Amino acid sequence: MALRELSALEARVLAVLVEKAFTVPDSYPMSLNSLTLGVNQKTARDPVMNASEADVAAALDELKAMSLVNTVSGSRVLRFEHNMKRVLGIPGQAEALLTVLMLRGPQTAAELRLNAERIHKFADVSSVEGFLDELAAREPPMARKLPRAPGAREQRWAHLLSGEPDVPAGGGAGGFAGSAVTAAPAGPDPRDEEIAALRADVEQLKAAVARLQTELGMTP
Repeated sequence: MALRELSALEARVLAVLVEKAFTVPDSYPMSLNSLTLGVNQKTARDPVMNASEADVAAALDELKAMSLVNTVSGSRVLRFEHNMKRVLGIPGQAEALLTVLMLRGPQTAAELRLNAERIHKFADVSSVEGFLDELAAREPPMARKLPRAPGAREQRWAHLLSGEPDVPAGGGAGGFAGSAVTAAPAGPDPRDEEIAALRADVEQLKAAVARLQTELGMTP
């Protein structure tokens, strides 16, 4: 299904609905109030936003018009649920990656594997890269690998649901054009990339040791 580009707030609202469906299922579908809190959350968000309930309600109306969000009836409080995977025609793994990119901005494959863990657990970084490559190969593409930033070991990926990312001179990752919501820039720490890669390596080593212990009949 061909969709128009999402605004920064529309992308954030959609991603919060997907995230909370996995992380707080007891509170899903979400009310307007809880959804606004999720949009303006200070942790695991880049950039941090300061959207009002009226802003979020307007974004929901636009997302409903594109069938990306449904209204759930039968409750005294109006609630909302996402429909992203079906409308975009993507598997759950790709949905998880797009969600984290919309929530946290451009990231490396290792960072995405770590940050997407509560939505989908990827076996390794190469499986993350495989789904990112599939998103990049779609027509129109939904993700793109950004130019390597100065001093960075790995390239970052960005989603394209809000159009081409604004990459400043020098190859660093920026935001998206057309963002109308007040945002407080939260530039990533250069050490985060190395930490994410190291954590991914440690998880792979733990898994390998566990397999060996099982094969040798040893109790971990």
